[in-house]
Amino acid sequence: IDPRNNMPVTPRQDMAPGQKNPISVSRQVSTIPKSGAGGTWVYPSPQMFYNSLVRKGKAEDCTENDMGAVVSVHNSMNEDTWRRVMTWERLHREDCTNPMLLRFLGRPDDLSPLAWARYLTGGGKPFDRHDWYVDRSGKEVRYVIDYYFHEDKAGLPGQFDLVVRPAADSFEAVLDRLKMNVYIGCAMVGIPCPISGNNGAIGREAVEPNNTAPES
Repeated sequence: IDPRNNMPVTPRQDMAPGQKNPISVSRQVSTIPKSGAGGTWVYPSPQMFYNSLVRKGKAEDCTENDMGAVVSVHNSMNEDTWRRVMTWERLHREDCTNPMLLRFLGRPDDLSPLAWARYLTGGGKPFDRHDWYVDRSGKEVRYVIDYYFHEDKAGLPGQFDLVVRPAADSFEAVLDRLKMNVYIGCAMVGIPCPISGNNGAIGREAVEPNNTAPES
């Protein structure tokens, strides 16, 4: 298993045991720069995704025919995650003009402190959590992403909610969180930041809703 993405080092594209119907082996190239590779990350094919579910014992809730739509939503969610990471990285554009994704880790069973707080105050639990490690000009920066699903919007744009932020494991990350909250607040009332003069673009980007298309 490749520790950078928790997928087999040599991806399997053959049919899984017990699989009845062929699944597409086509892979989509992402827009996410891959650190150390001189290119971008490539998403798993529907067949690879299905094989991964079978390997993890999680294929009971889907069929071979679901995989195309599932992978399409998966890829769109990752693109939106990276867009939101890049919004945060704009706070450091003077130091790094080309952040890249170094690796990522799925942690669906580990609630982040923020997710716990939301849950204890009446919010739902996220259905997934990722930790993404960004290469910021040689410096490794960890981001925490909580993925929520809104049952009342199932099948509609806006059914997913992504909460992306740098992990609060350094003073710099905590300061970034404080800055972003100020920018978001200023954007909500339509005024520039009184400290930095930022015109609110970063704050508006940070709160844009996820518009991942429903599965079809």
